[in-house]
Amino acid sequence: MSKTGATTQDVSAEAIAEEFGTPVFVYDARVLSGTLRELRGVLPAGIDILYSLKANPNISVCSLLNRAGAGAEVSSVTELMTALRAGVDPEDIIFLGPGKTPADLHACLDAGIHAVVCESLPELRLLDEAAAARDTGPVPVLLRINPAFHSKGSGLAMGGKPRQFGIDEEQARAARPLLDDLSHIEVRGFHAYMGTRFLNHRDVVSNTVQILSMAESLATDLGIDLATVDFGGGLGVAYFDNETDIDVAALGKELEEPVAAFRARHPDCRLVMELGRYLTARAGTYMTRALYVKESMGEEFVVVDGGTNHHMAAVGIGSFVKRNFPVRHLGRPHARADRVYTVTGPLCTPNDTVVKRAPLPEVRPGDLLGVERSGAYGPTASPVLFLSHGYPAEVMVDGDRAVLVRDRDRPEDLLARQHLADFDTVR
Repeated sequence: MSKTGATTQDVSAEAIAEEFGTPVFVYDARVLSGTLRELRGVLPAGIDILYSLKANPNISVCSLLNRAGAGAEVSSVTELMTALRAGVDPEDIIFLGPGKTPADLHACLDAGIHAVVCESLPELRLLDEAAAARDTGPVPVLLRINPAFHSKGSGLAMGGKPRQFGIDEEQARAARPLLDDLSHIEVRGFHAYMGTRFLNHRDVVSNTVQILSMAESLATDLGIDLATVDFGGGLGVAYFDNETDIDVAALGKELEEPVAAFRARHPDCRLVMELGRYLTARAGTYMTRALYVKESMGEEFVVVDGGTNHHMAAVGIGSFVKRNFPVRHLGRPHARADRVYTVTGPLCTPNDTVVKRAPLPEVRPGDLLGVERSGAYGPTASPVLFLSHGYPAEVMVDGDRAVLVRDRDRPEDLLARQHLADFDTVR
């Protein structure tokens, strides 16, 4: 172990890079489990937390969070298989998504999960037909509702406007005749997701109160007994300057009264909060190695071996304004940041800018840089096949152990999926 340089627990960054190569995503197991345990410790008792695999579908990440007490929210057959192989009890899994195929629905029936979250009235009919063909008992269903009210304080609001997600609240209230006609499904509650990256706890409290009220009202209109209400989550983490992490202690305290009042009226109803980014983002570091340091028209550039292809969120694609994720010089983490660098990746596009004009200690070729808070929406939300670089390695660290939890794609891996056509079309 190095006595200098950044470490993840008891393993140095340089040791990880030497063993597993770069670029590489490194996940801190203690941060992952600690984040979940801290949250469970401040939320009102009995709120179940489901891990949203879309944030990071690595099977080891899912397994660790499950062992720390989280269920799973999945949105594809592969995510469902991941959760099951990670050890998640089917009763602690829900499956949502606006475009479920018949194969998706049959996979849910095979697994016997807690609930299929249906996002349209035609999906309800399709699921009922699939269950009828098997002549199974009633399939548990949650209706995803697109509420009539608006959320606030979110980086991506989900309510109060036309959406491909869910069933409009007004449509759901008028759906009782349809529900009464479907004999192989049983609507047991509701799901609502109001947005993502909430950094003000009061916005989450306000959304939760409104969702619980809406669920009670819808249950009355539709004549169902509330068995589950998933009130979303969307807790944010601070990435950028002038942002502060959400105050989860205050969130838990202010949820106590409305949750207790709801439970008094519905003592057997399961309350669910689903979280992805909040559980994993702070546990991850994207580690890259400097290839070149160069100057162009007075600006200093560091060209590193990974960028947009692995971490599109950090490079700002999809944002109107480029804002830097926190970045550290892993070889000199405590040195004075007396230089300014624009750090760019290896891709043939000017968009491949990891951080722009970021203060850092002097960087030399071979130095390691770490983009922090990178445990969510990294490679799976990025164009990993651009320029055929492929998927990076992923490593999990616990104490003095660093374990490879995903292999790096090799050229042979990528080419093995292609087939050379033998057409005699050249004349």
